[in-house]
Order: sequence, then C-alpha cells, then structure tokens
Amino acid sequence: MDSRRFPGRDDIGPGAGRFFGPGELRLALLALIAEQPSHGYELMSRLEDRCGGSYRPSAGAVYPTLQQLEDEGLVTLVLDSGRKVFHSNDTGHAEVEANRARVERIWARADQRGEWGMFRDPDAAEILKPALRLFKAAVSAVVHAHGDPAVVDQVRAILTETTSELRQLETDAKRRHHRRQRGRHTD
Repeated sequence: MDSRRFPGRDDIGPGAGRFFGPGELRLALLALIAEQPSHGYELMSRLEDRCGGSYRPSAGAVYPTLQQLEDEGLVTLVLDSGRKVFHSNDTGHAEVEANRARVERIWARADQRGEWGMFRDPDAAEILKPALRLFKAAVSAVVHAHGDPAVVDQVRAILTETTSELRQLETDAKRRHHRRQRGRHTD
C-alpha cells in the first residue's frame, strides 16, 4: 500500500491521507447494508456517522459502489415509497462474513480517525494555534537537546501533567453542562 496515499497508524489528524483503500468503500457499504437495509442517502449519513465525521462520503463515490454491489448480486434493490432501498442477501452476508477481519479493521480506523473529528468544531479554533505552539515547543526542546534522556523525560512529564489537567477540566465542564441540562428539564 502506498503510504503517501493511504493512512497509516502514525498519521495525525482527520485529513491524513485517503480514508478508504482499494475495495474498502464497497466492503464498508455492504457491511452497513447487512446491518440494516437503507437507501443511498441513509447509507451516506450512516457512513459519515460511523467515521465520526472524519470522512464525508460523496454521492459520486457511493452510488456507483451501490450499483457495483447490485451488479455483483450482493444486494437486492427494493422500491419503498419511491426510494431505492438496498437489502443484503445471502451472498452479501457471506461476503461480509468472509471479510469480517477486514471490516473490523475499517471500523477500528473509523473510530480512531473519528476522534479527530472534534477539530472541525468551531470552538476548537480558539485553542488550535496555542496547542500547536505547545507541541512545537516540546518537539523543539527534545530535538535541540539531541535526545538527552533527562530532557525527554522532563518534556514527557510536562505534557503528561498538562494532559491530566486538561482532562480534569473536561470532566468538570461535562459535569457543569449535565447539571445545567438537568436544571432545564426540571423547570
């Protein structure tokens, strides 16, 4: 697999390379259809949700793939209130099962990449530059220390402590939000 085109384990961020490798969109759509019959737009929404917003499928990719699945005899098309609803058949279910490990790797990657979807939230823009400056300062300190273990340990300790403080801040913010939500529901 060409590491310039497809994401690897060490890629950072939501847009690091193409999301699907060869044949993976076909398999992901077939797996979604096997879970629940759906029409094309529903499948696009479910796929985006499954990827945590880090992948936004286009009609130009999804509909030809759905046609391919139908041509291969893996799905059956049923008209329902004027909509084309795709249903998995025995052959389609067998294809998903035969590729279960591959499907699980796709969904695991979707979960991992989906975690980065929060960077698209407008509120994240407020802290992205300071966070990147922090990251740059940490890397710079280690590089300029030429990997001195004492410096590496100190940088790691600072980042670990900062991460813990930020997670505590997140936990506190969630609690405050839940209390406010409960207060609204009791009014």
